[in-house]
Amino acid sequence: MTQPYPGPGPYQPGPGQFQPGPYQPVPYQPVLPQFRPLRTVAIASMVLMGLTVVAAVVQCVLLWRSYDQVKRLVYGLLSDAEIERGARSIAGTGPFLDLIGYLLIGTAIAFLLWLWRARDNADFLNSPFAPQPMVPEHYLHRRAPGWVIGSWFCPIVQFWYPFQIVDDVVRASKPPAQPDGRIRTLLYGWWATWTGFWVIVVGGGSVAVVEFIVWIVRLVQATDNGTGGYVDIYDLQDFMVHVALAVDIGFTVATALLIVAGVAMALLMRQIGDWQQERMELTPAQGPVQPPLTPQYAPRPQHPGPGFPTYGR
Repeated sequence: MTQPYPGPGPYQPGPGQFQPGPYQPVPYQPVLPQFRPLRTVAIASMVLMGLTVVAAVVQCVLLWRSYDQVKRLVYGLLSDAEIERGARSIAGTGPFLDLIGYLLIGTAIAFLLWLWRARDNADFLNSPFAPQPMVPEHYLHRRAPGWVIGSWFCPIVQFWYPFQIVDDVVRASKPPAQPDGRIRTLLYGWWATWTGFWVIVVGGGSVAVVEFIVWIVRLVQATDNGTGGYVDIYDLQDFMVHVALAVDIGFTVATALLIVAGVAMALLMRQIGDWQQERMELTPAQGPVQPPLTPQYAPRPQHPGPGFPTYGR
């Protein structure tokens, strides 16, 4: 039960009531930047890149091996047994295609994790904790941290934002005396081949779907315009064979670009990791950071007025 206030004068808490103690400042605990080595996540990303490239090469070989069967199927030269074997073969490639998709997803996750850590390390190496002075005009990132992931999925800007992010990490990690020739060649070579790969895969796949729809429409029109139940579809068959050949050629070129992009990025990741580790080894050990002084306030003077009690505040 709260004791009634006794009257004028400073407030004195009674027995069992809250006893205010002296003010104790909470120690300031600063969040220090951290350096995280890139070796483990870089190795995981490189291994997944290699597996994805191998899977793409195997898929490319399978496409070319099935090209003759596709032609015979389009021209109606396959027997019932051959068609059945072909259907089983196509059904058996389903898990393999799923494996390629899983490898692409795993590679993307590992690479984005590496890129995020590489950017954080670059910020650390160009902070006051680094052994070399920071040059803000040279090392500032052009994009916010959220774009490290979002830039790869945002339409239109995905054609240059990711390149800028990796370029900024390269510039912030490279020692000042290191020449730019080799690293710039790897950087531009990676981005050109990676962009070309996706343009062929996405653009070529879209064109193939559109061409197939066009073929179906032309087949329906030819059937409607035919007389006597006979339809001349030899030109349409040739058209489909050409589409199949274009798909095989396009996937082969895309696979070659993927190989070059994977090798270039692997070399970039290794070089950036070596640069950051070398600069980290030059970083002197940091002592404990002293918390800022807590401001001390003088006690507020008491100004008792007529009929108004003071509470010692």
